[in-house]
Amino acid sequence: MDELNQNLMRDEIRVGANLDAWLAHGGGEGLAKALQDPAAIIAEIAQADLRGMGGAGFPTHKKWTPVAAAPEGDKYVICNGNEDEPGTFKDRFLLEHTPHQVIEGALIAALATRANHVILYVNPHQQHSLAATREAARQWRAHRLFTAIEQTIGRTVELRVLASSGLYIGGEETAVIASVEGGFPFPRRKPPFPAQQGVHGAPTIVNNTETLAHVPGILRHGAQWYRDLGVGDAAGTKLYSLSGDVLRPGLYELPMGTSLATLVFQYGGAMLQDKKFKAVFTGGPSNTLLTQRELDVALDFDSVRQRHSRLGTGAMIVVSEGTSIVRKVAEYVSFFAQGSCGQCPPCKGGTFQLMRLLNRLDTGRGVRADLDALENLCRILPGSGRCGLIDGAVTVVESSLNRFREEYEALVA
Repeated sequence: MDELNQNLMRDEIRVGANLDAWLAHGGGEGLAKALQDPAAIIAEIAQADLRGMGGAGFPTHKKWTPVAAAPEGDKYVICNGNEDEPGTFKDRFLLEHTPHQVIEGALIAALATRANHVILYVNPHQQHSLAATREAARQWRAHRLFTAIEQTIGRTVELRVLASSGLYIGGEETAVIASVEGGFPFPRRKPPFPAQQGVHGAPTIVNNTETLAHVPGILRHGAQWYRDLGVGDAAGTKLYSLSGDVLRPGLYELPMGTSLATLVFQYGGAMLQDKKFKAVFTGGPSNTLLTQRELDVALDFDSVRQRHSRLGTGAMIVVSEGTSIVRKVAEYVSFFAQGSCGQCPPCKGGTFQLMRLLNRLDTGRGVRADLDALENLCRILPGSGRCGLIDGAVTVVESSLNRFREEYEALVA
């Protein structure tokens, strides 16, 4: 992507916690425009077609609108920076190198919804991100723009940084709310949704770090500018955490709608040791695998969904020929089994059984009955948990069975 078209990763805004440097390079202009007409903010976000970058791709304005419409009282904006899934490393970059971009986005969200609590929820395992975010928040609290927000809302605004539990399950939005309330990050059933009943029963927005980072640019330059950054009908840019069997793994900001082939072969430098491309775990390891025949897919929420997968967080874990799909799936399901909070027995027991069966197959100890049991679990487990953890674990197992059945069959032949 051309440097001039980048939004979130421009060299000049990688200033860490230095607020003066952020403001010197155009930071604060989006917030200043938002202060001029707070009632127009959500419409601008809607016209930009900003989606949730934490995985679901849900339209951002649809999260904000009911909170803005709620009666006066306590309201919360939470920046979800828990990021703990394998292959995902975009949010830590933003919080460490451009924390003011994220905080300004969260403050604009607070202004749009008249929220008086802004909380940055950061994974404590990312110590540099946590330190930079805390210092950046301290500087914002002393700035005149922050005072202007309080004057516009007519209330004192709390801006604080909270270390998350550091657990994978702690990133689920209702688990985030439980943590902010001071409890263990147990997910809750929905409805009610956070916008209706969140922290201490108050209307609450939970947005991913990357989502909020896009907001200042949209308010500064306008919705059409943001839409024009994408390819075709896709709007904006996306951060892709590229890892696995590629020559140049790393974090790339590209136009939304860039093809998977372009990401892997142009930016990723193609496959290690000149091996052939085999598959990619899209959006982290909890989605449907894409294979050679899907390399042409446009990387945007709608196009990837049409291929029966999800863009998710934008994590792309590439696998080359010669790598065992069964082994990779076993590793990821083991992660899910360890990450289950234990609140829902089908999830805790189900992920454990999936892990056990996959490990038996991978190590050559499996029999036909293990493969049959794996398929049965994929049929009965979906929808049995309060959050999407068990569904994600089943999705990657079921996808690998559908796409690479021959590898499983070879292990029980």
